Amino acid sequence: MQASIQENLLSISNLTSKLLRKNFGRGPDSCHASLNNRFLVFYIRGFLTPMETVLLENGNSDNIEISRNIVMQNLLSQLKGVLEIEFELDVVSYYHDWNYPNNTGTIIVEFESAIITVQNIDSFPQHEPLVNEVNRISILVEKSPEKIEAYQITNKLFLVKRIGVLVPIEKALIAKGFQQTLNITKDELEKSYLHRDGRFETIFNQPVLDIFVDWNFNEDNSVICFVLKSLP
Repeated sequence: MQASIQENLLSISNLTSKLLRKNFGRGPDSCHASLNNRFLVFYIRGFLTPMETVLLENGNSDNIEISRNIVMQNLLSQLKGVLEIEFELDVVSYYHDWNYPNNTGTIIVEFESAIITVQNIDSFPQHEPLVNEVNRISILVEKSPEKIEAYQITNKLFLVKRIGVLVPIEKALIAKGFQQTLNITKDELEKSYLHRDGRFETIFNQPVLDIFVDWNFNEDNSVICFVLKSLP
């Protein structure tokens, strides 16, 4: 990766940590940014606030999810403006998700076109089995997506984007204003299937440290981020 890009990623990681601290009252222990093609992925560790820790200990993770979603919308709006200036490209989508037991999280930013290609993003040995396995799990939970794209961001980080994943009842719930409830419910349900029924460690031939999932209900798409062990 070009030195200037690496410097940009370090600067953006530091800025994102500061934005998290500004918006939540504390920053993460670490925030590592990776970039390939049109995807920028932040892997965040150590980011539970004292209040969230108490809520989690008392089984109130849904309340954490609701409050984080509200604050993250403001933060992502700020970050979007900075990234568009930095890379001179429009941001078309951004996603975020958190693993509270692991105290980790991710922010995923998709640009309108490629910034840099470090490696062949969509041609890697696990591509076909990864797409097939995500499709299998999607069918168990809801339906087969209209399209599935799989990308390798780094040796330890993979993305899957599903397009056309919502079923009619979900679209009706969104139209009725139940987007927040649907998001929390789908997050819990899909992660349980991905962790329990997924064969991803066999596909990657490595332990999977984290699986993150988020949706863009307006565009009817979703991303799944797989973090393998030993990520810096």
